[in-house]
Amino acid sequence: MIFALEVTFGLIALAGAISAALIRDSYGKLISLGILVGGVVPFIVARGYLDVAITVSLIAPIATIFVLMVVRRAEA
Repeated sequence: MIFALEVTFGLIALAGAISAALIRDSYGKLISLGILVGGVVPFIVARGYLDVAITVSLIAPIATIFVLMVVRRAEA
């Protein structure tokens, strides 16, 4: 992978991890986890694990929907 892209995706993943650790709001934490996944998936693809990348790309949004339903129910 191109070095500049590696650094960029690494910074995106790091920003997502730090913000997920610091943010207390449930919705903000989900957004941070999405940013984290967005930074990690290119590294999975670069290693050649396309099946894992496809699985992560399919499971992450579905899990987010379920977590949003739980959070919404808990707030009501």
